[in-house]
Amino acid sequence: MASGGSAIRGSRVGAGPMGEQDRGFHADRIKISYWDAHGNETVRYFAASLPDEEIPVTIDCPSSGLPAGRDKENPPSVVKLEPYKTHLAYVKERRTEEEADSLLEEALNQLRVRRGKLSPTN
Repeated sequence: MASGGSAIRGSRVGAGPMGEQDRGFHADRIKISYWDAHGNETVRYFAASLPDEEIPVTIDCPSSGLPAGRDKENPPSVVKLEPYKTHLAYVKERRTEEEADSLLEEALNQLRVRRGKLSPTN
């Protein structure tokens, strides 16, 4: 006699009395379409019993990676990225030494006032 697992030959391991209806495959669902700025439509299904506030207003469109909204006429706009700045561009934007000193002094005075070590008039 062969000994092995407890499964009866021909049965699925882990199969039980629960059917597909109990797992949600045939649960009532609602279909919601999302559109991105390029007009791509993405369809998502949600449980019909889900409250409206739990259904997301926007999602990321899988075909374009852009945000997609539920309003077909006014989808979310394409995100505008700042152009790449070189190190030299950042150096040109730096403050002068006098501006930096005055900003540092102002910040230190605010900290001293908050800690109560100096009155705001001094």
